[in-house]
Amino acid sequence: MRQTGERLPNDSNSYKPVGEAFFKLPTLTLARNLLGCLLVKETEEGIASGYIVETEAYRGPLDQAAHSYNNRRTKRTEVMFGEAGRVYTYLMHTHCLVNVVSGEAGVPEAILIRAVEPCDGIDLMIERRGSMTMKNLTSGPGKLTKALGIHMTDYGRRFDEPPIYIAPGFAPEKIVTGPRIGIPNSGEAKNYPWRFWVAGNPYVSK
Repeated sequence: MRQTGERLPNDSNSYKPVGEAFFKLPTLTLARNLLGCLLVKETEEGIASGYIVETEAYRGPLDQAAHSYNNRRTKRTEVMFGEAGRVYTYLMHTHCLVNVVSGEAGVPEAILIRAVEPCDGIDLMIERRGSMTMKNLTSGPGKLTKALGIHMTDYGRRFDEPPIYIAPGFAPEKIVTGPRIGIPNSGEAKNYPWRFWVAGNPYVSK
């Protein structure tokens, strides 16, 4: 069982993906429960991981900020109509962003992973991102995917099996909620308090 605020030892050999049942929760609940969990990516270069410290929930089809608003079904959003626990990657300004598909099959909802706290493979992350401060390494949705080696080719994979998966981590002492970031043209949805982050964590994006 995860202890409040306690990190697991940095031993990639001990990683064990969460089960399928972990993802079968309402989207807002899952967005909170992901905080403190480890996001792990295995590549030929090695394993890199980080504790999830910031998420945003998107609850299409009624959420104007969601790609699936009004049940918009395209090649990009198709995976969102599947079962919870799938990987939804998409490009924004040339950056790959990674999401956890959530909710019931046929109801296109997802959770954006906005920031992680580096755990294993830090040297590999620095190599991928270039020389910079630790605080800037994974403090944003485009930064963390580059650092962990997450690409568009991960689209449609499952988060409960390698090479990209969620594993147990730590239980946050305090979780804060507030409006999502960067969605000014989404009507009243821009004010929904569906962003969740670990209070005081230096890797939170803003």
